[in-house]
This record gives sequence, structure tokens and C-alpha cells, in this order.
Amino acid sequence: MITTYKIDGMTCMGCVGFVKKTLEAQEGVTDVLVNLIPGSAYIQSEKEKELPLLSAALGAKYNISVSSVQALAGATTDNAIAKDLVKENGAVSGLESPWKQLKPLFLIFGFISGGVLLTHWGAIVNEPLKVVVSELMLDFMAMFYMVFSFFKLLDLKGFPASFSMYDPLAKKWAFYAKIYPFIELGLGILLLLRMYIPVVLVITLVILGLTTIGVLQSLLSKRQIQCACLGTALKLPMTQATFIENAIMILMALWMLF
Repeated sequence: MITTYKIDGMTCMGCVGFVKKTLEAQEGVTDVLVNLIPGSAYIQSEKEKELPLLSAALGAKYNISVSSVQALAGATTDNAIAKDLVKENGAVSGLESPWKQLKPLFLIFGFISGGVLLTHWGAIVNEPLKVVVSELMLDFMAMFYMVFSFFKLLDLKGFPASFSMYDPLAKKWAFYAKIYPFIELGLGILLLLRMYIPVVLVITLVILGLTTIGVLQSLLSKRQIQCACLGTALKLPMTQATFIENAIMILMALWMLF
């Protein structure tokens, strides 16, 4: 039979390797497939494994729960899990296109952009273009910081570990990763109040510039890690979209500074 498990706590391919090796070592297990995004594992075994035993083997870092159980008919190959699931469903759950997995990110960008445009619709029609564009950018950046900090604040314990996987400063100073959501929140509030705008823009260039360097390094090395842009509440893969979102904010900050 194949049992599908949901596993929380995996942030990189190192976690995937550990979980796979641990599950494969369990008695009666014949094959294991582990996916970083969205955090799942398929175990082929003679009978369903007892959840407390798997949880104890994985340790406190990982939270495992059963999603579904299905029986296998007939003989299977060494790679039975992947082959059977691809045959039945067209693709293994969790291995769908990264761009499809990023749907929540696109929706958030769409809602922020739409809300900002509607808020300034009267000014768009009547005010000079340069003035309107600046106001649109300031409010977009403000809402970007507010919304993204909200998702990070949902899991203040899990976010630092995920963020430090690629941000250069968070790798060196754990404290920076812990306060980063509050930095974003503060920047968003200052932008909405139109206070210390030049300072906020410079800080934006520094913190997002560093993060973008880390994102670019991860993309070039083809590391499969979880993006921490929306915290750990939504499991998003690190893709070009992460680089693009940071680049947009950096370009806006540069445009308004110079």
C-alpha cells in the first residue's frame, strides 16, 4: 500500500534527504518519495506504519500526519510510488510547476496592485503623471511590506530557519532573521504615514539588495529550498519570481531616490 503523509518542518533538500533516509530505514518500508514543496512523503509498505513511530524517528523538528492511504494492486517496481502516481494522476502531487505553486504570491501582488490603483483612481485621472506614479509606488511598497510581514509574523519561530537558508545577513546573525518581520512592518507603517521616506528607501535597497543576492546565488546553484517571502504559512519554492519581486521593490526605491 501507499500512504501519503504531510510533513511540516522541511526547509531544504538536506531536510528532504534526512526524512527520506529515516523513513526508508523503517521496517517493512519498500519505497519512499519525499517532496519539499508542499511538504509531503509517499511511503510504500506492506501495511500502514504507526504514526507515533514515524514521528519519534523523525524527531521534534518535523511534524508528520497522514493524508491518505491507497492499496496497490499487483507487483511493483523499485520506483513504484512515482510510476503509479504519475500513471494515475498525470503527475506526482507536490511536483507540479513551481509557477503554479506560486499562485498565492501572484494573487497577493494582484490584490495589492488593484487596491493601490483603486485608492488613487481619482488622482490618476486628474493629477500630473509623475506625482501619481510616486504615490502609487509608495503605497505599493507600503502594502507589500505590511502584507508580507503579516505572513512572516504567523510563525516567528519557523521563519528565521527558512530565511537564513539564503539571506546572507540572516546566515551570519540569527537575531537579524528574528527581527526581520518587524523591520518590514515598521517600514510599511512609515511609508503609509509618509515619514522618513528617504531613509526607508535606503533601508529597502540595503535589506532587499542583500536578500536578492542570496536568492540569485540559490537560483544559480539550482538549490531547491523554500522561499521565506511569505513566511512558512504558505510553502513556496524558490524561483525566479522571488528574484523578480525583490527587483521590483529595488527599482521603485531607486526611481524615487534619484
